[in-house]
Amino acid sequence: MKLFYANGTISIAPAIALVEAALDHDLVRIDFGQAEQTLPEYLAINPKGRVPALVLDDGTILTETGALLEYIAALAPEVELVPADPVLAAHMRSVMYYLASTMHVAHAHKMRGSRWADLPESHADMTAKVPETVTACATFVEAECLRGDYVCGSDLSIADTYLFVVCNWLEGDGVNMANFPKITAFMDRMEQRSSVQAIRAKGML
Repeated sequence: MKLFYANGTISIAPAIALVEAALDHDLVRIDFGQAEQTLPEYLAINPKGRVPALVLDDGTILTETGALLEYIAALAPEVELVPADPVLAAHMRSVMYYLASTMHVAHAHKMRGSRWADLPESHADMTAKVPETVTACATFVEAECLRGDYVCGSDLSIADTYLFVVCNWLEGDGVNMANFPKITAFMDRMEQRSSVQAIRAKGML
């Protein structure tokens, strides 16, 4: 398998999951600073011009973070990255869908305003709103998403790799982390995992 990623982006979540699942893979960095995601070579892999993209050994291409995480978990069921309990599994997915539909979008308003508006003053207004909207997201995560050490209690799931990457953006988005002890403890716990340490050693975070 070959994972296309960009440093510091949500594509780091499946990179962490691949290490947790002990699956053989290659990493290919897409440099957003050089706009490599807009080049024809990459658009042939992912026409959305986004990361991540996962190219399987048979040439099949998968995109979207949640889909890649589910696929990785399915390849290594013995690692139990998806809870066996259907209620817990539904909670896990609800957190992932919230991150994708709401929290990631709130973060993107800081530097991707052109996706939603054309006027520079509109972009500036969106950027100014980010500390408020992302803090509201963090408040929800603190109260509703973490059900113990991790999203699903005492055991790591694919939702934790997703949440970890998104929460890496919080301070940069103007969130006062002193108000979020559960998230802070979760982040510290994730930093101790060998998978995260391996990704940091590669300079991907």
